[in-house]
Amino acid sequence: MRHQNFLPGSSIAASMPTAALSLLALWSLAFAQQPRPAGETPSVQKPPETEFAPRGQRLSRDIKYGDWQKVCFKTPAADMVCRTAISGTFETGQFAVRVNLIERDGKDAARLQLFLPVGLYLPAGVKLSVDKGAQHQIPYVWCLTNTCIAANVADANLIAEMEGGKTLQLAIVDPNMLTVTTTVPLDQFAAVHKGDPAQVFQQDIDE
Repeated sequence: MRHQNFLPGSSIAASMPTAALSLLALWSLAFAQQPRPAGETPSVQKPPETEFAPRGQRLSRDIKYGDWQKVCFKTPAADMVCRTAISGTFETGQFAVRVNLIERDGKDAARLQLFLPVGLYLPAGVKLSVDKGAQHQIPYVWCLTNTCIAANVADANLIAEMEGGKTLQLAIVDPNMLTVTTTVPLDQFAAVHKGDPAQVFQQDIDE
């Protein structure tokens, strides 16, 4: 297991089962692509246009990262959806962070999703960079009981950076307006992303 640093000690929910996260990832992809009814507002507002300046940085907790994994989901009369993902947990076993890259066959656009603990400063969003290169801003889109989700389109340039990079750094802002970072390993990402899925889940629908 790889050890990295991230969020300071706080009360967060217990780890989320892999199956639940898989279903949530697919549901969130479909949700993000659907038009929102008139008068309905998202659970997390878009970040303000003005630049946000955190007050500084603070010490963080260790995170253990697993391996990158690719799984795909197929239903009749629908394009296959594949998810390349990595998860990290605190030493206590509690959920810390999850990175999902979700792609649908026949579609050029991919979607990057970040699952993070609740209690962060949401207007700041998440900033990510590969090997300390250019920063990409990922806004929070909504929160559930035990996790908040930041998501945005991942263009071909970002995916190429991840395939050729060594580390993916995520920077969030805590409630004290201090920046906390974690470094996600990318050494396996290219091989897993370009390779065959470890599993393909086939969903048969009875008519």
